[in-house]
Amino acid sequence: MREFSEIFTIAAERKGGHDALEKLLVKPLNPDELAKIPEDRWLSQLTKCVFQAGFNWKVIEIKWDGFENAFHGFDVDRCAFLHDEDMDELMSNAAIVRNGPKIRTVIDNAHFLKSLRDQGGVGRVLGGWSSSDYIGLLDMMKLNGSRIGGNTGQYAMRFIGRDSFILSRDVVARLIAEGVIDKPPTSKGARRQVQDAFNTWMAQSDRSLTEISRVLAMSV
Repeated sequence: MREFSEIFTIAAERKGGHDALEKLLVKPLNPDELAKIPEDRWLSQLTKCVFQAGFNWKVIEIKWDGFENAFHGFDVDRCAFLHDEDMDELMSNAAIVRNGPKIRTVIDNAHFLKSLRDQGGVGRVLGGWSSSDYIGLLDMMKLNGSRIGGNTGQYAMRFIGRDSFILSRDVVARLIAEGVIDKPPTSKGARRQVQDAFNTWMAQSDRSLTEISRVLAMSV
């Protein structure tokens, strides 16, 4: 496995130099900033990523105002107690994507976010989770949430600004090239190897998971 500085140089050569690459990197929000994000915005982002999975992202983006209206601005308490009549109304609402199982994730994930309130709230729990155990966060989300494991959870965390890596095709290709894994990491052991590699690169570079992930993707 190369030192992170070597991988950074590879990416920089592809992107027009070190300064050009630095301009493409965005730092994540810090835990205090994430803790201030309202609960409804977390549910909104989780829902958007659930619906984007397997769909054309542009379609979801175009319809997003319709989603916000249909789900009452993703008010967590209201969404947690949607009932059968609400489901019937949502399934006939042309302003959203009428996919029953994905609509039901809004209810389930609202309950998940409510369950985090006694731990300080979603912003503190998901936002304050140690980056050195990011796969532990993803596992917790998969276990307790609905359809927010895997890449869906990874994209949701990235888009809301939480420190994160995304196991995209290019990131996985770089991890394979570095000998960290030999195929896409689906097993718990392989994901731990990925986390260990990112932890090593964080220690070497004093950079975030987000920055390292982006560099790995741009090195391919």
